[in-house]
Amino acid sequence: MTISMAASHSMGKIAKDAIFGASGAANKAVQEFGRDKVTNATIGAIMDDNEMLACIPTVEKVFRQLPISDMIAYAPISGLPAYLESVIDLTFADQKPEGYFASVATAGGTGVLHHAIWNYSEIGDSVLTADWFWGPYNLLCTEAKRKLDTYSLFDEKQDFNIAAFAEKVKGLLAKQDSLLIIINTPAHNPTGYSLSEDDWSKVLDVCKEHAKDTKKKITLLVDIAYIDYAGEKNESRKFMKLFSNLPTNILSIFAFSMSKGYTMYGQRAGAMIGVSASKEVIQEFANINQYTSRATWSNVNRGAMTLLTTIHHDQTLTRQFEAEREAYYQMIRDRAAIFMQEAKACGLNALPYKAGFFLSIPATDSAAVCNKLHDDLIFAVPLKRGVRIAVCAVSAAKMKGIAEKTLRALQFVEGK
Repeated sequence: MTISMAASHSMGKIAKDAIFGASGAANKAVQEFGRDKVTNATIGAIMDDNEMLACIPTVEKVFRQLPISDMIAYAPISGLPAYLESVIDLTFADQKPEGYFASVATAGGTGVLHHAIWNYSEIGDSVLTADWFWGPYNLLCTEAKRKLDTYSLFDEKQDFNIAAFAEKVKGLLAKQDSLLIIINTPAHNPTGYSLSEDDWSKVLDVCKEHAKDTKKKITLLVDIAYIDYAGEKNESRKFMKLFSNLPTNILSIFAFSMSKGYTMYGQRAGAMIGVSASKEVIQEFANINQYTSRATWSNVNRGAMTLLTTIHHDQTLTRQFEAEREAYYQMIRDRAAIFMQEAKACGLNALPYKAGFFLSIPATDSAAVCNKLHDDLIFAVPLKRGVRIAVCAVSAAKMKGIAEKTLRALQFVEGK
């Protein structure tokens, strides 16, 4: 007889993370065959060409110079005031929409997702995202007693599938009065795709049409975790101007994260930025998300918040920091270009990559494809719809040949 001490809603839980599982297999191969023989394309962090975890130099310098009090003292529940102002500046750059704003510090970008799901969807309702998505979206919904529903991200031309999006929004709002929509762009995880300004216009048109029914509430959560590796900062943020003066029953939330943009993955600092045409909605946003923070993690990393404001308020540090981050962006871009050029040359169907840490290849049996790649000591992440390659983690030298080997693995699995 099996004995459980867990509450009924927690019995049987176990998190099987494909990413960490694939990474573990890669690390085991390194021990057996040596690092130079193994290609670890599983890691969602920047690795330099010597395969060492990279840190933006100015970030390291400022972090090491912080007073001990900024490392160990509590921070306010909502976050340090200077941090809360700075993250709004950094999120929008020169593309700030019109409206009212508030920000609340969170435990990384994941904390934004947690709060948004808990506070802006009803228990038992569905949250909507694309069918290519970061796996923890589903875990976060399930833990909060919500369901994750999806629409097809790409149409037959591998463009953004606005028709599928519109159909799913219509169907869900016919069944429920509020809808949280998560859109990860630019530099989408796991495909590297980015919605264009025109795509965003169409997305917002769909939302505005449904918002004409004032009984309906729509929350758009834009997950911008990878935006600092998506190109020139104002160009990659041009779409944000479209969020000006939306109907008051549409709330926009931008999920800011220090993990990638500041190479501070483990410090767990982020922020949720709310934008609304209603001052009342934004005051409520600040209140309820502070409450949820207190009830979840209390407060977040003071040292990371101080580091961000120290850099942001010093023009010399900002210039150094942005130049150093730009070098990492170009390094990742060059690696991705090798893969995409070789994929085109050999006929591998890779999804349209624009920018970011990852690219993906559709596969009906991604686990089998990844297992076959192990024969070449290449380790990638099997997702529900395909294989994810972390271009942020693979040196340019090792990137060469991966596309053709992936095609061979696909052909082997599919019997072609």
